[in-house]
Amino acid sequence: MRFRHPDGSTVHLAYCTNVHPAETLDGVLAQLRDHCEPVRRRLGRDRLGIGLWLAKDAAHALVTDPSALRGLRTELDRRGLEVVTLNGFPYEGFGAEEVKYRVYKPDWADPERLDHTSALARVLAGLLPDDAIEGTISTLPLAWHTAYDDDRAARAHEALTTLAERLDALYELTGRSIRVGLEPEPGCTVETTADAIGPLTAIGHDRIGICVDTCHLATSFEDPHTAMDALTRAHVPIVKSQLSAALHAEHPHLPDVREALAAFDEPRFLHQTRTATSAGLRGTDDLGEALTGDALPDASPWRAHFHVPLHAAPAAPLTSTLPELRAALTRLVGGAHPLTRHLEVETYTWQALPPELRPRGRAQLAEGIAAELALARDLLTDLGLKELP
Repeated sequence: MRFRHPDGSTVHLAYCTNVHPAETLDGVLAQLRDHCEPVRRRLGRDRLGIGLWLAKDAAHALVTDPSALRGLRTELDRRGLEVVTLNGFPYEGFGAEEVKYRVYKPDWADPERLDHTSALARVLAGLLPDDAIEGTISTLPLAWHTAYDDDRAARAHEALTTLAERLDALYELTGRSIRVGLEPEPGCTVETTADAIGPLTAIGHDRIGICVDTCHLATSFEDPHTAMDALTRAHVPIVKSQLSAALHAEHPHLPDVREALAAFDEPRFLHQTRTATSAGLRGTDDLGEALTGDALPDASPWRAHFHVPLHAAPAAPLTSTLPELRAALTRLVGGAHPLTRHLEVETYTWQALPPELRPRGRAQLAEGIAAELALARDLLTDLGLKELP
């Protein structure tokens, strides 16, 4: 979906296909047929943006076979779909029964991460619509914090510097500008937008910036306006933003709130949980740890890294951080000029919701994703953006 900003520029809105796990190119092609095109049809659009997630095997197939890449581009066109952004965070196995800590491997100190992201950039350069001025890729925020020392930090810095050089070379070769954004996430070396400023200014390249995920922003209790202002002052480019909402519990000390939270403690994904105290932010790696004993203070609200559907906040006594998403979006695209032109709804947890909230079949999933995109569309038009055909 495309929107015209009041300044005349085009803002793209997509949804991320990591909600439809696939490890191979055949699986990606099936996603377009079985999921993405039905979402487009439900929205009544001739064209729909998707943020592709390409696992390592699918990316390898595309980057080593030009005919396969042309075939994917043709299939996108045929189904009324377009790609300007990729989710390069998960490397493989995102549809496994247990993902948890595995999603942070390989990290930016491992050569596989550089090779994979370089491949994604080459693929994206071949998938961009003819009239798109740039493509973007979100990626792991360096590493999970426990696996990071000075040696690995130096290797990660070197890898990102090499990536910047490769992106420059890709532009010279293709005329396509591809930018990559570190995506701060609780528990990682770069947990907050503030954590990103140091590493990104050290690299000092406008093709390497930040991806602002509004669920992660809210989970860490970051004020959206303060965060965006700091990034702007530091000249850190916001290459894309993922529009998502976290799980919010206002009174986590109450038994009924604990019971409601326990329904979201599922085994597939990591749900980092945070609370803001007078002594600073406190947290646990997963929601189950927070619910066990006194691992996390419960005198103040809790937020958990659980991407809940934008249009369907959990039932009381829980809610979502949709208000924080609204505030972030106002700052991102509500000003005289947008801070980013690539927005992506990323709710990959549909099948991890409590059983009674999960979609029953493809049709219900398509309906839910379309409803999320419709809400995001309404938020954008409320800010003065005009939806384009």
